[in-house]
Amino acid sequence: MKKALALLTLFIMLLTSCAPTAGPKEETGTLLGATGGALLGAQVGSGRGRLVAVAVGTLAGALLGQEIGRSLDRADRLAMEQNAQYALEYTRTNQTTNWINPDSGNSGTFTPVRTYQAAENQYCREYQQTVIIGGQQQLAYGTACRQPDGSWLIVK
Repeated sequence: MKKALALLTLFIMLLTSCAPTAGPKEETGTLLGATGGALLGAQVGSGRGRLVAVAVGTLAGALLGQEIGRSLDRADRLAMEQNAQYALEYTRTNQTTNWINPDSGNSGTFTPVRTYQAAENQYCREYQQTVIIGGQQQLAYGTACRQPDGSWLIVK
């Protein structure tokens, strides 16, 4: 399993480095997305089904991460991540928080839409997130769970 994950990550790295238009933001986004997708895929199924889930998760995460990385710079990602952590920890369900990077003009929102306690007594929140890049809005849905250290980790 670890060997397959390493091979898929290496494959994504090679694709990223060979792409003539890929910049550092896209490479970072691709690698982070691939890693996140692989970790999510590893939580699904067993045996060969798990390996397929890891492969699909890696590729899907890489593509999504590359697209976001292409458009968001480090300051954008930092503002977005800080807003998400704040919203998950402190806002009520259906309360929206906003972020904006005045230098790039990119912005977004984060709205927790459901809070529940998972089977492991871990608190989780489903959310809706928007990112506006160059006037175009992208919408995402996901789930994040509180970790033992108090931070929130996006799990799907």
